[in-house]
Amino acid sequence: MIAVGGENLIDFVQAAGEGLPSYIANPGGSPYNCAIALARQGVETGYMTPVSTDALGGLLTGRLEADGVVLLAERSEKPTSLAVVSLEDGIPTYAFHRSGTAERQVDLAMLEAVTPDGLDVFHVGGLAVADGADADAWQAYFSACASRGICTSLDPNVRASLIADRAAYMARMERLLADARVLKLSDEDLLWMYPEADLDAAIDVLRGKTGAALVVVTLGPDGAIGFAGGHRVAIPAAPVEPLIDTVGAGDTFMATLLAQISRDGMLSAEGLGAMSAETLERLLSTASRAAAINCTRSGCNPPFLSEL
Repeated sequence: MIAVGGENLIDFVQAAGEGLPSYIANPGGSPYNCAIALARQGVETGYMTPVSTDALGGLLTGRLEADGVVLLAERSEKPTSLAVVSLEDGIPTYAFHRSGTAERQVDLAMLEAVTPDGLDVFHVGGLAVADGADADAWQAYFSACASRGICTSLDPNVRASLIADRAAYMARMERLLADARVLKLSDEDLLWMYPEADLDAAIDVLRGKTGAALVVVTLGPDGAIGFAGGHRVAIPAAPVEPLIDTVGAGDTFMATLLAQISRDGMLSAEGLGAMSAETLERLLSTASRAAAINCTRSGCNPPFLSEL
């Protein structure tokens, strides 16, 4: 099983049209989206974050259950987190409302209690590790998983507007980086984390701080760069026609990487470290194709394995 931790929320996504903007409610959250994408690719997937018992929480759990994701945590009576997603030339901008909400009702004891037997991979990222006691709990659990030999996966998915204390965030992030075995982040994430460097220098800094055996930096329309087994592979982005929006593209990319290495039996550090350049290129190209399919649909709507 791959267990996913991190925020769930409702994205109120701006719909295309003239005049006053209208918004469509979509279940979302970076790790939540990743769990959906994993399950759609045939991976046994568990979701560790509490979901609200309110009406919007019902939408969130309904979608998870429809795609076969196992709900590992008990539901919470706290309200559902919200994100208002406005689009500018198809690119999303976000405003978040998540103080005291259900998905933040997390501590280390609770996470240990809901850990499934036979856990192979734990993935976390996004807003869950941005700030607060819940972020510290996710980081501590991530470290505990790494110490047990569980494959740890991280996607920072930085939302700079929600990070009030940059120094505390970076200290937490560097602990996560040290314990990660699979790491994916965007060029925008990377340059926010290390603004004193250009992209190549920032990649070098990152690789010096992480124990990850697979490191991937996505470059939006310019493709992606991956590092594994002593290889560096760059790929172009898969074509997107028509482009509807990019909501959930990075989450779909992340999930597709994890689904592939799980199917290929490469979850150990040794397996990832022995990866060939050809295998790395295949992983990146398939993940890019999955993200491209998602971008032809409104909101996060990742492809099923049969579509890949």
